Amino acid sequence: MTVKPVPPEGFRLLPGTFDRVQQEALVTLIRQILEDAPLFQPVMPRTGKAFSVRMSNCGPLGWVSDINGYRYQSTHPVTGRPWPAMPEMLTDLWQTVAPDSPPAEACLINFYTPEAKMGLHQDRDEEAFDAPVVSVSLGDTATFRIGGTSRKGPTTSLRLASGDVVVLGGEARLAYHGIDRILKGSSTLLQNGGRINLTLRRVTKG
Repeated sequence: MTVKPVPPEGFRLLPGTFDRVQQEALVTLIRQILEDAPLFQPVMPRTGKAFSVRMSNCGPLGWVSDINGYRYQSTHPVTGRPWPAMPEMLTDLWQTVAPDSPPAEACLINFYTPEAKMGLHQDRDEEAFDAPVVSVSLGDTATFRIGGTSRKGPTTSLRLASGDVVVLGGEARLAYHGIDRILKGSSTLLQNGGRINLTLRRVTKG
């Protein structure tokens, strides 16, 4: 009998954290942010291969990837302007799910077309891993894969629907995770379809 692996300790799925009205309000806020900090196409370090997602950020710091590596910086890599402020809806979420952590400093905005994916990876570009990673799903449902702290370890999959929140804390803070598939047409939230993922992180030591 094969035992299906379970997510590591510290993983939390909070389905339906944001209802439809809240989701629509959050999408409106994100669109306003993207007017000032437009989506850009990141590339892999060294190889220069483009990601299948486009991204932007809000908050004091933003995560970027280019030929020189992964890093956080205070300005948009294309416009050179500071990142827009993080919406109160997201700072309130952080305080609710991570009340003992210092404030989030970065919110990565990833936009997935129906064809986009995100390979298994760890979130480890931060200075410390005491605070959790908090992720919000908006739009089409995604097949999310999570394993342990070894890339080759067993993984399990689950679906993330619009309004769901995932928290990666404790052992799960450095768990490998990724997006295998976007279920096209599974949500009517975004006019042209696709999925927005918002990932909140504490970057510097508190």
